[in-house]
Amino acid sequence: MEKARVFFTKSITKESLVKIYDVLNCELKNRVAIKISTGEPGGHNFLNPKLIEGLVKKLNGTIVECCTAYRGRRFEAQEHWKAIKEHGFMDIANCDIMDEFGEIEIPIIGGKHLKFDIVGEHIRNYSSMLMLSHFKGHAMGGFGGALKNMSIGVASRRGKTWIHTVGNTKEPDELWNYVSDQDGFLESMAEACKGVQDYFKKENLAYINVANNLSIDCDCDSNPHDPEMQDIGIFASLDPVALDQCCYDAIMNSQDKGKESLVKRMLEKHAIRTVEWAAEIGVGTRNYELIDIDK
Repeated sequence: MEKARVFFTKSITKESLVKIYDVLNCELKNRVAIKISTGEPGGHNFLNPKLIEGLVKKLNGTIVECCTAYRGRRFEAQEHWKAIKEHGFMDIANCDIMDEFGEIEIPIIGGKHLKFDIVGEHIRNYSSMLMLSHFKGHAMGGFGGALKNMSIGVASRRGKTWIHTVGNTKEPDELWNYVSDQDGFLESMAEACKGVQDYFKKENLAYINVANNLSIDCDCDSNPHDPEMQDIGIFASLDPVALDQCCYDAIMNSQDKGKESLVKRMLEKHAIRTVEWAAEIGVGTRNYELIDIDK
């Protein structure tokens, strides 16, 4: 089976971020959306605007987000805009809350849980998208990388609820009534990725994971656990499955003793299931070749 290429650099700088994107040799053009997590206020591990500024400007991209399904500062667009400004993202680029004024449904072909995904309606304003993800742990998904950013991240508030509840409800206030099917949730994330990928087409998508500030908690946490292991570097690929598999492997195989809590979190939540199911439904491959661009 053909292997996907995953590029890597230990250097985590604004220059190396541009360099690793260039090595992908892809052309995200026209109206480029750059999907990041803008971070829940109180948290501090999200991608630093100064780190991503060079790449965002190179692509003339718009930073895009959607509102959260939980009732934090980013649940309503008005407060979400304040958080985006407080965290410095409005200083480096145009920003867009894609579900601020509505949402649309996009089909999912080949899913066993979801027949459609629910995303912010402003997705229609963009021709291509860069999933610029902070790779870290996650209290529900085990870890968050490219696949979570493309699924939960691109989903509207109701879309996030739809994924989390494995298609049982779209209403955020009912979210916690339907969170017992862990593998179903992980597989639903993979299926939502398929919907977004089919919407844009593979040639209009690229993926970068920055593996720094490796907390066991997501950037959606307003009080995340401090990172216990050292930063690893930046990974990039045109295949999101290979990318997340590679980052998962990098942590599992790390010699850093500080990895233990993150490894435990990923195993307890069966995090790899998202990657497995994404591969099974054709989002990408788990087979990869790791290429160190510093050598």
